[in-house]
Amino acid sequence: MAKHNHLLPYATRPDFKVGRATELTGKNRVLYRFLEILPGAASWSSLIAMVLASIYAPFFAAYFIIAFAVFWVLKTAFLSYHLRYNWKRLKHHMSVDWKLMIERFEYEHLYQLIILPYYNEPEEVIEASLRSLSEVRYDKKSMIVVLAREERAGENARIVSERMKEKWGDTFGGFHVSVHPADIPGEMAGKGSNATWAAEDVRKTILDPHGIRYNHTLVSIFDIDTVVYPDYFNCLVWHFMTAAHPLKSSFQPVPVFNNNMWEASALARVVAMSSTFWEMVQQERPERMATFSSHSVSFQALYEIGYWQTNMVSEDSRIYWNLLLANNGEYDVIPLSYPVSMDANAAPTFLGTVKNIYKQHRRWTYGVENFVYIVYHFTKNKSIPRGTRIKIALQQAEGYWSMVTNPIMLIILGWAPIFFGGRVFHETVLSYNLPIVVRDLLILAMFGLVVSSIISLTLIPKRPEGKNRFIYVVMALQWILVPVTMVVFSAIPGLDAQTRLMLGKYMGFWVTPKVRN
Repeated sequence: MAKHNHLLPYATRPDFKVGRATELTGKNRVLYRFLEILPGAASWSSLIAMVLASIYAPFFAAYFIIAFAVFWVLKTAFLSYHLRYNWKRLKHHMSVDWKLMIERFEYEHLYQLIILPYYNEPEEVIEASLRSLSEVRYDKKSMIVVLAREERAGENARIVSERMKEKWGDTFGGFHVSVHPADIPGEMAGKGSNATWAAEDVRKTILDPHGIRYNHTLVSIFDIDTVVYPDYFNCLVWHFMTAAHPLKSSFQPVPVFNNNMWEASALARVVAMSSTFWEMVQQERPERMATFSSHSVSFQALYEIGYWQTNMVSEDSRIYWNLLLANNGEYDVIPLSYPVSMDANAAPTFLGTVKNIYKQHRRWTYGVENFVYIVYHFTKNKSIPRGTRIKIALQQAEGYWSMVTNPIMLIILGWAPIFFGGRVFHETVLSYNLPIVVRDLLILAMFGLVVSSIISLTLIPKRPEGKNRFIYVVMALQWILVPVTMVVFSAIPGLDAQTRLMLGKYMGFWVTPKVRN
């Protein structure tokens, strides 16, 4: 790889953008491979230990399950509190006149660069995203829209991109179509490699020729189905101008998966809104946040690390870890508590929806590869305070472990002592009371779903004509599916992803199909 003199010192390391152990040699490869094995081994060991304890130490297993169920109730209450608080913050931010708020700043020098990577998504999806950009309460002449097309998508994608440029090109200060070549050596086909090509392309063709400064350019990298709300860029500018370190910060909106909410099935709606709620909770815990899906960052920050990684799956969060490491720990994610709308994962058939949701969540939970990356580099970059490194590593380890093990231990293995405990255990009062206690605690925990149900009804788009009002009742009651979706679409795909990483069966980037009726 050619030397880039503009890169921050740590970003010049040959292993800075390592994607998997096979890209390293010697002791570094051994260390990285060990870290790839660790998450899956920890999750499988915990689940197997639960079964073995139910067989050989059923009393211990039973008391552990009861204690764990109590912990789950407390955790649910904790998350529900944060969800409700961020919901109130979200509503407030949507009511604020952000255009008025930023009038006290000199911000006319700022440019908004919007990168929209796409593959073969339907034209109406792209159209809706561009239309939303044209309707924002922001000076469109300071906006540069980049439609980042994949060459491998073929002729139809080319025709669509040219049609979009013809229709929307005069609306913005700049409208550029980049074409990411297929089969570049060392690249993984996906959003990261496409976005990196687009960013460098627009730098050479627009920013440099027009003398646009990198530190005056805010990059919003949006999934192609992202529909922005009218004040998004005003809200972004306010947070950028008031940030303690604006050039060392990423800005994260709340992804609300509701574009096609009225067409999606109950299963798709629950899973989609659960993902939204998790991101809302994270907005109240910025110290645990990483960037996810659509987000914004200064062009200078991106340029200083050579843009996104092109050799791995979860580029949307990896970019944050790249920036954190390159800046020796001095980098933040600032929650905007302001929404962008995206599509719920749906398909024409129920089985197709199940398959697509599973694949999407397996790709998302493959983000465990970031745990491997950061722990590896925490052993290398001693400029980051030791306490910070330990705290982040433990937070990430606990997050990926609990995501996989907690739902399975509670909902499936919570009954294991009853089945495997043996005659002596079955004759005890504890054996009789265990399922009753666990059931009652789970029912208590499910009261948190009432909060979820109420909040979800406030985040859906206006009811289309022809849709029966009774569907609101269905949307309220659909949250009883959560125990199933937690296991089937969170824990199991997460375990699948960790197992693949553990066995060295590395995943590629799977493009979520976009379906609009």
